[in-house]
Amino acid sequence: RGNFIHLCNPHLEKMKEDILYHFALGTGTHDFPALFGDVKFVCVGGSPSRMKAFITYIAEELGLGSPGCDYPNICAGTDRYAMYKVGPVLSVSHGMGIPSISIMLHELIKLLYHAKCSDITIIRIGTSGGIGLEPGSVVITRQSVDATFKPQLEQVVLGKTVIRSTNLDEQLAKELMQCSKEIGQFNTVIGNTMCTLDFYEGQGRLDGAICLYDEEEKLQYLKNAYDSGVRNIEMESSVFAAMCNLSGVKAAVVCVTLLNRLEGDQISSPHDVLVEYQQRPQKLVGYFIKKSLRKV
Repeated sequence: RGNFIHLCNPHLEKMKEDILYHFALGTGTHDFPALFGDVKFVCVGGSPSRMKAFITYIAEELGLGSPGCDYPNICAGTDRYAMYKVGPVLSVSHGMGIPSISIMLHELIKLLYHAKCSDITIIRIGTSGGIGLEPGSVVITRQSVDATFKPQLEQVVLGKTVIRSTNLDEQLAKELMQCSKEIGQFNTVIGNTMCTLDFYEGQGRLDGAICLYDEEEKLQYLKNAYDSGVRNIEMESSVFAAMCNLSGVKAAVVCVTLLNRLEGDQISSPHDVLVEYQQRPQKLVGYFIKKSLRKV
């Protein structure tokens, strides 16, 4: 018996149909087990184009696609998120920031539940700002921490503050680290990831429209983050970890660093360098999926 999705919502059982509004899918109009029942790996990332590139890459890696093959967007009825599928792999965009990925995950977790999927692994692949790492390094998240370095997500539900754990699957992180060693193409570390509510002030940048602190204060904050185990900063990992934990899904966050924030705030690498950096999490997760399916 497989490990099925655990739904933390008793109300769903009473609903005649479930409309996943932001995916433009519904249990009354779509046969979820037929469409998604064989899914084992879900990869999520910010931009629709990157998730389409990932599904094209993984199709080739798994020998499931022919060159020049097009993958239709399953969520074509909406422009909120894009979703692609090949074999046991689902690739979904989540937009930018905690609110956007949270909405997507509520509907994704319900989709996997309605499809009766089991033994699911969900991995977020993305970009981030590094702290004390060479640009292009890949960080596998041990735990997601907030802007005060606590491993938790604070959410207000019905006017009350709820605190949720943001640990990620330790075994999965180790397996991904092993995969990176086997690939041997780029620096990879396991570290904490700071998840912020903003790209500018929330990450201590000096280049936003508003900044009321000086460079010394900024550097002190980033050094404190480094000393607490933080190796990169992004804007989605905390709610991702919290929701996967509550749903009983194995999850990992694998992000490449586009710059070292101790050395600056603006991403200045040439476009082709950034494109190659962004392919590193795809390569690592692609290799992991192939290895899991015994195709290495």
